[in-house]
Amino acid sequence: MKKTNSSGKPKRDFTKLSTPHTYVIIFGVVIFAWILTFVVPAGKFSTQDIEYKDANGETSTRTVLRQDSFRYAYELDKSYVFDQLEELQDHPAEREKLDVPEKGLEKVIADGEKNLTQEKLDEISLTDDVLYDEYGENIYDTSKKLHKTAKIWGTDDFGGFGFLNFVFEGLVSGDKYGSAVGIAALILVVGGAFGIIMRTGAIDAGIYAFISKTKGLERLALPLLFFAFSFGGATFGMAEEVIPFSMVMVPFVIALGYDSIVAVTVTYVASQVGNATSWMSPFSVAVAQGIAGIPVLSGATFRLIMWVVVTALAAGYMMIYAEKIRKKPESSLTYKSDDYFRSHIKKTSDENKKFMLGHKLILVEMLAVLVWIVWGVTQKGYYIPEIASQFFVMGLVAGIIAVLFKLDGMKVNDIASSFQSGAADLAGTAIVVGMAKGILLVLGGSDASVPSALNTILHGIGTALTGVPAVIGAWAMYIFQSLFNLVVTSNSGQAALTMPIMAPLADLVGVSRQVAVLAYQLGSGFMDAFTPVSASLIGVLGVARIEWAKWARFQIKMQGFLFVLGTIFIMIAIAIGLQ
Repeated sequence: MKKTNSSGKPKRDFTKLSTPHTYVIIFGVVIFAWILTFVVPAGKFSTQDIEYKDANGETSTRTVLRQDSFRYAYELDKSYVFDQLEELQDHPAEREKLDVPEKGLEKVIADGEKNLTQEKLDEISLTDDVLYDEYGENIYDTSKKLHKTAKIWGTDDFGGFGFLNFVFEGLVSGDKYGSAVGIAALILVVGGAFGIIMRTGAIDAGIYAFISKTKGLERLALPLLFFAFSFGGATFGMAEEVIPFSMVMVPFVIALGYDSIVAVTVTYVASQVGNATSWMSPFSVAVAQGIAGIPVLSGATFRLIMWVVVTALAAGYMMIYAEKIRKKPESSLTYKSDDYFRSHIKKTSDENKKFMLGHKLILVEMLAVLVWIVWGVTQKGYYIPEIASQFFVMGLVAGIIAVLFKLDGMKVNDIASSFQSGAADLAGTAIVVGMAKGILLVLGGSDASVPSALNTILHGIGTALTGVPAVIGAWAMYIFQSLFNLVVTSNSGQAALTMPIMAPLADLVGVSRQVAVLAYQLGSGFMDAFTPVSASLIGVLGVARIEWAKWARFQIKMQGFLFVLGTIFIMIAIAIGLQ
């Protein structure tokens, strides 16, 4: 019988409403970003290369924007610029100072004022930045601000980028060292490798053996693992590296009686808590401090205390949720999707699968490769290409061991087919990585030197914060950095875009630059565990078979908890005058 309200109409059962698919959510964000570009005019900054001491005491170089160089995108004032070119022709010393070739200048002048374009000026070293530095906004027709809005459909070769092509453009953006194509490829290779490993039955047998021998100690495992992954995030910026670890941790945590949300929290969220409170991460705090012009790794004592406190409280938050799920598993948002893992565990338990020598060798080999990866990342600077190669080796060797020891009747062809099925399982996740990157492309990209709506928003926030009280200014910086991370998830990229503005802004507001760095790292770190644009998060969710919408329903509450902790530590930093 249907329930009715006071007016006699049937009540709507909101518990049966389906959550939007991750693809639907991202497409909605793409549409919103596209509409935003009609409203927000495009803007750009000039850039410069700066040198700073990195975490190892070595000199590093990074391209950053010049915070005083923002201007909107305008049409070129051909008449004014052409007059300056003719003046330049009559002053050889000035022409040589600007490194303008004489014959090239003569050709541009000979082509006439009507045919003058920025592309022609670029060829004779008179880039937009050079002209702006030399002549200011006089080079523009400032009567109309330009917008950089993508077409509805199109490609770079035919009609220009259209937002309906965001999936393909997002997937092929970047290179093998980063988002999106590098991480998408990493996800497929790791998925294939673990497809082989899961086919061997070694992980299932190992989990069953561990649980049967450690009854009553399961609850100690989660907080210890949380601290371990947090330490990884704090020391070497662990993010993409969590994806393969999750392959093992998801079935393990579910076997302990919890759910896949706990598994992602104890791995990826923990790593981002560590990243947000790091005292030494070379990819976040070290870069931000170098750009802000303060000693790299300064304020380490404060941050180390913050890491311990925040990690402990976040682990406690996780355990409260985990215990609720352990007592009532069906209350989990992912109870149905976790059936995939539970069925594997139950099958292993029902069969009372023996933990054989072949299984042990595969697990030892996996441990050896994981140690190899951590060593390579921390000592040799291994990144996505090397990690992908290492995991392929892990899967291949595991498959060979399984064939030699005849585990689960595996044959050589089973190695290939299980690699294929493992990669296929994560193909949807790889697509999401490209789709998420497409959001940034629709906004005009994250290049400070190319006109985009994103640059205008960045400049607008910086301008709005000028002159506000110190405490409010610092807190607003934290909020801004958190929101900015929704579209730019690269820690070093966010530092390069925001710190050249936030560091001098901190001087105007009356807080130390150290606090500005603190606001950056807390905002960018915590939000990485939530934003659907994070390729690393999407990769881990794909491994755990969690839809982002379901993840967001859990994580939004934890983000509120972490935001309060971040606010408290920013206020403490201001109170003690952190320098």
